[in-house]
Amino acid sequence: MTIKAIAIDIDDTLLNSKMLVTPAVKQQIQRAMEQGIKVVLCSGRPLAGLIPFLQELGIRGANQYVVTYNGAITQSVEGKIIGKHLLSADDFDRIQAFCDQHQVHFNALDDCSRIYTSNQQISWHTVRQAAENQAGIQVLSSQDLPIRFPLAKLMLADEPEKLDSIKTKLRLLFGDRYYIVRSQPYFLEVLNRQADKGRGLTDLMNQLGLEASELAGIGDEANDLPMFATVGTAIAMGNARPEIQQAADWVTVDNDHDGVAVAIRRLLAE
Repeated sequence: MTIKAIAIDIDDTLLNSKMLVTPAVKQQIQRAMEQGIKVVLCSGRPLAGLIPFLQELGIRGANQYVVTYNGAITQSVEGKIIGKHLLSADDFDRIQAFCDQHQVHFNALDDCSRIYTSNQQISWHTVRQAAENQAGIQVLSSQDLPIRFPLAKLMLADEPEKLDSIKTKLRLLFGDRYYIVRSQPYFLEVLNRQADKGRGLTDLMNQLGLEASELAGIGDEANDLPMFATVGTAIAMGNARPEIQQAADWVTVDNDHDGVAVAIRRLLAE
């Protein structure tokens, strides 16, 4: 069946190691859109963190869509929500207590791209996260707690070795309550149990009347596995870990050698 939409992860997939969209990738994305194929940026980032790439790629208009916060929110590029799976203030308290106990840096994102943390010493990973997402950071004092608004996701943002040391315990305690996924070596994310990239794309398919066989997905990390399980054609980057590549239908080249461009070229030729 003809591909009608291509979901593309951002970090280490769309972007090369210099955090750039290469000319070859941009050319193939524009070629796909000229053929009427929707290009859906599918990322752990909020909408604010995708806007620079949407603008660069010329993805605009009320009938173009993104999957944000790892599937917690699916929306048009203009911000109209078509699917939302959020966390509550109680979830913030629960994970904050775990992080305090284990001395792990922690932050939370609301559904408007804002970042909150109760850490008085902010992790530099959180600072970088805020810069990438074009978001400010609000440091919560004891007077600000408990929070009284819903959240899109919770982030454990720390050194990879630190996250490696506590990830098993986090999943043992909370794995039946939340979707817990490693999106980067320095990010361990906690989301609504119904939120992942696969669910976000399912929300989009329901909106557009598409079948799974009409979607392709390109990614590199564990948070892309639900996307792989949902789309008809799953494509892993050459820089993805072996277990991610094994879950894909086929593997393109790495993000420093125009892997997304190579993948789209093959999809359009099939």
